[in-house]
Amino acid sequence: MDVAIPRDLDPEVRADLVAREKAYCQELQKSGEWVHIWRCVGQYANISVFDVADNEALHRILWSLPLFPYMSIDVTPLAQHPSDLAAA
Repeated sequence: MDVAIPRDLDPEVRADLVAREKAYCQELQKSGEWVHIWRCVGQYANISVFDVADNEALHRILWSLPLFPYMSIDVTPLAQHPSDLAAA
């Protein structure tokens, strides 16, 4: 997820968006749907792993992100690898 908030966005609006984004992200982490989030060093970007029931659930989550209008998102579906120790 790459974030590109316009530099001329009102600072109060920006602060509100960022605060709501953080709260929503943490809510999804607590529910187990947002499993991992890593910062991309030197960028306003992250790599995340979601564990959701289906594509519709992921779509709902992504479109509900407060910063979604300012994001560029690439989605790669993943499946458990048979050699993963957790698969046994």
